[in-house]
Amino acid sequence: MACAYCYVPRRKGYANPITVFTNIDAIQRAIARHLGRQGPKPEPNQCDPADWVYDLGENSDCSVDARVSDNVADLVAQFARLDGAKASFATKHVNRDLLALDPRGGTRVRFSLMPRRDAKLLDIRTSTIDERIEAIDDFVAAGYEVHLNFSPVVLRERWQSEWALLLDELGERLSERAKAQARCEVILLTHHEGLHEVNLGWHPRAEDVLWRPEAQETKRTEHGGAVVRYRVDVKRRAVARFRELVARHAPWLTIRYAF
Repeated sequence: MACAYCYVPRRKGYANPITVFTNIDAIQRAIARHLGRQGPKPEPNQCDPADWVYDLGENSDCSVDARVSDNVADLVAQFARLDGAKASFATKHVNRDLLALDPRGGTRVRFSLMPRRDAKLLDIRTSTIDERIEAIDDFVAAGYEVHLNFSPVVLRERWQSEWALLLDELGERLSERAKAQARCEVILLTHHEGLHEVNLGWHPRAEDVLWRPEAQETKRTEHGGAVVRYRVDVKRRAVARFRELVARHAPWLTIRYAF
């Protein structure tokens, strides 16, 4: 997998390796201890109304990791047993071996989706958008909570009409059961000058839409690094417009957060 915009390669030396942990037992014990210290969740928030949510795959795609390691299966089994906690990971890879696990609602899979034109250009060596949409109902039936990760939203010609078509398609293809439990997150593109330079060497066509200095500005992240994001005024209008698109074309879908 080599998505042209992904922040994981920026953190891993412009590579996107599979992540395997040799200390999985220690990790599981640390999760259990942390949950014990947290106690019951006092009030709902944008992550979840009742459970503390632990992101398993911030720096990797767990569906891919599960191809070569039992780490993900071990964690799915752990969160199936834990009260008050839920695992979560976003994915662009459909690994149907995960359907054989028994998550019992304790793991949230967030399938990343975007218009097909964007995916063809930017989502390199990932499962197709069709494969991801087809998998949603199967994962719900297997006991996963399934959310939608609309990320990244790339502001380019016809972006609004293409997202509207995708939202319409989801309404037509997903079962009522899947739609009833679905939530989504909306994340506009964040880019990086270093990744921009790397892309110019191997995939310059992607930079035609990712690198737009006239609409972007440099920001410091909470970790102190410099990234490139849409200007505040551009982003504010785009987020508002995306919320309108969801309200009109997918009124069944609640937005957990959009930024």
